[in-house]
Amino acid sequence: MWIDTHCHLDAHEFAGDGVGQAVLARQQGVTMIVIPAVEAANFATVATLAGAAGNASYALGIHPIYVPHATEDDLLILRRQVAAAMADPRFVALGEIGLDFFIPMLTEPAMREKQIHFLREQLKIAREFELPVLLHVRRSQDVVLKHVRQIRPAGGISHAFNGSMQQAQAYIDAGFKLGFGGAMTYTRALQIRRLATELPLSAIVLETDAPDIAPSWIHPGRNSPDQLPRIGAELAQLRGLSVQEVAQATSANARAVLGRLPV
Repeated sequence: MWIDTHCHLDAHEFAGDGVGQAVLARQQGVTMIVIPAVEAANFATVATLAGAAGNASYALGIHPIYVPHATEDDLLILRRQVAAAMADPRFVALGEIGLDFFIPMLTEPAMREKQIHFLREQLKIAREFELPVLLHVRRSQDVVLKHVRQIRPAGGISHAFNGSMQQAQAYIDAGFKLGFGGAMTYTRALQIRRLATELPLSAIVLETDAPDIAPSWIHPGRNSPDQLPRIGAELAQLRGLSVQEVAQATSANARAVLGRLPV
């Protein structure tokens, strides 16, 4: 039994077959897939897809890469949609939100400030509704941590974690789990593999970020949620545990931090 805590099943790479991908994943033992939104335009899409796939849930949020074209109205729409979605048992978190200081255009001063504004406003919405958040953190660990400490949501997941051990502990102290996926399967990814090996197992959740961050055996092809069990087996090997132990622990961790996940 596996939980994919981050998978963009609505991405164009799946050519409208998100439900089919969820079925394939279920056949491999993936009992739940969390589908994060990235902009107001796909809020309805992820909710509909989660409802159509028997093993999926969703989150609502504005991704930092979509912030350049986002407006204050989008934040109002998000808050209204979150308020309405609280009655939906498949709605589990606010996300994907965060900061991206990797893409050059997003590092320009005005865009950094706009990203930070959108992060803070979305953290406030999460806090208001007592929701966990799914964080996008790229070249921005300490800045994200600063704002998470100031506007404390109900925990969440630092998606595709690639920080230091000290930063990992700071997220854990703030009530977060750390997401590991395909990047962990590359032998050259020494820091990520060290974190996956040495962090408390209770801090780790698994994800695919499909169709992105393909594991080593697929790269450079399209990732998919049915790869999660093999990614989990890689974590088991790194830690010297059985695959069953890792499946049970990471699924329990996901349910602990995403308390609204359907059973």
